[in-house]
Amino acid sequence: MPIYEYRCDRCDDEFEVTQKITDAPLTECPRCNGPVHKLISQSSFVLKGSGWYLTDYARKTDNKPAKKGKPACSESGSKAACSTCPSSGD
Repeated sequence: MPIYEYRCDRCDDEFEVTQKITDAPLTECPRCNGPVHKLISQSSFVLKGSGWYLTDYARKTDNKPAKKGKPACSESGSKAACSTCPSSGD
């Protein structure tokens, strides 16, 4: 069931109500019995399945094994200018 947002014209209270699409919109605030109007809000959704960033685009396409060993900054002792260390620039 969809979640609808309402705002009271009298007390400015904003609240959410889970309603069927076929239900009539609310007309009274449950807090002060003032008139309410339905708000238009952004909907949220989740993308699932293959074809999206987390499942496909984040993969390496060259199929080369990752380099093993220490990054150059650990050998030189300078992490300030290293672009591969997560602590660089701190």
